[in-house]
Amino acid sequence: MVREIHISPGHNFFGHHGKAAGTHPTVSVDEVECVAGEGLSGDRFFGYKKNYQGQVTFFSAEVFQDLCEQFKVVGKSAGVLRRNVITSGIDLNTLVAERFEVQGIRFEGVAECSPCLWMNEAFGPGAEDFLKDRGGLRARILTTGILRVDQR
Repeated sequence: MVREIHISPGHNFFGHHGKAAGTHPTVSVDEVECVAGEGLSGDRFFGYKKNYQGQVTFFSAEVFQDLCEQFKVVGKSAGVLRRNVITSGIDLNTLVAERFEVQGIRFEGVAECSPCLWMNEAFGPGAEDFLKDRGGLRARILTTGILRVDQR
């Protein structure tokens, strides 16, 4: 199930090592165009590199809930983690090196979306360590289509 979709027009952390984080907003949308081989229309990684492994990132709503409970955080959006598609009901680590389909759109899981030190700034101290092996999934988009937040 697709719970949330987030895109951002620019990079806040990627390419900022040793510098301050950027200030580009993360925008929550009800739908987004997934373009095969390119990424999510309107997102910072759209058309970034040929065959880029992070054309879209997935993150588990259950892991986000665990993170919030662990650090006693209330009211924070999963968008702060800068992952694109927040899902529920699937262990994303099982999709590494697998082809899968969501809402008729084909994807290929490429690698874990490993957390980095920026997670401590974006969410709170300790988030990076908590998210090790639970950071989400980087994937390539294999077919073009519109991905939508599922009705609750």
